[in-house]
Amino acid sequence: MPRVLLIGRDSGFHRALSESGPLDGCAVVAAAGNVDAVHQVRVRATDVVVTDPDTPVEDDLALIEELRACRPGIRAIVLAPAATPAEFITAIRSRVFACFVAPFDVSAIADMTRLAIDTADWRDGLRIESGLPDWISLTVSCQRVTADRLVHFMNEYRRELPDSERDDLMLAFREVLINAMEHGAGFDPEKVVNVTAVRTERAIVFHFRDPGRGFDRAQPDRPVLYGADPDPIAMIERRVEMGLRPGGFGMLLAKKAVDEMFYNELGNEVLLIKRLV
Repeated sequence: MPRVLLIGRDSGFHRALSESGPLDGCAVVAAAGNVDAVHQVRVRATDVVVTDPDTPVEDDLALIEELRACRPGIRAIVLAPAATPAEFITAIRSRVFACFVAPFDVSAIADMTRLAIDTADWRDGLRIESGLPDWISLTVSCQRVTADRLVHFMNEYRRELPDSERDDLMLAFREVLINAMEHGAGFDPEKVVNVTAVRTERAIVFHFRDPGRGFDRAQPDRPVLYGADPDPIAMIERRVEMGLRPGGFGMLLAKKAVDEMFYNELGNEVLLIKRLV
């Protein structure tokens, strides 16, 4: 039975998390604080530790290193009252599975905890090549779990944006990332996608580069990618006539969720631009 350790004294929060559907079948136990958590992890194997929501990221990362000294395979979900972009970067570099800042969504935390329990090969999924508060570049393994983790990190990383703007931005980010992993790499975990996120004074820019050979612009869903605004029904009918599965709508949604989207000549690099209001 998977074992999840929740740190902190908020019994109501612990109860809500332990009773959530995704954690059915798990042994969910509590630790009063960090010292108690270290003691419990030393005496009994633990799959996932969820840190105290009242402690800062710096303290949580120090605790996680101590826990890993006795249980190298333990996964960590960090909860914190607040976090700066620099702290999110440090958390990724420290191989935290996920990081949440207040206000907390119990269902989202439960889902991520379940994902951590169910995922075996995840440690090298995200590698930061350059980490600055307004410029972060990553090498990303082509796995759905890595995509889920990166989308979550990016969502929390830009918490300063209004919810509606951030939702649009993350919709576009996820669609392009999944498209790169699926069509550019075939979800081969040995292949990687390069992702860069930059914030300027007036815009947020995402750049994606996949290892694929690009695409043929004559394909029936490709007008979505290089500027045309196709009729969705006509696009479905054309793909059916050609014996192809429905497709292209994810990229159509991405294009509409940002202000500008560009592809390079080959078709294996994408630039998304979202202007800041």
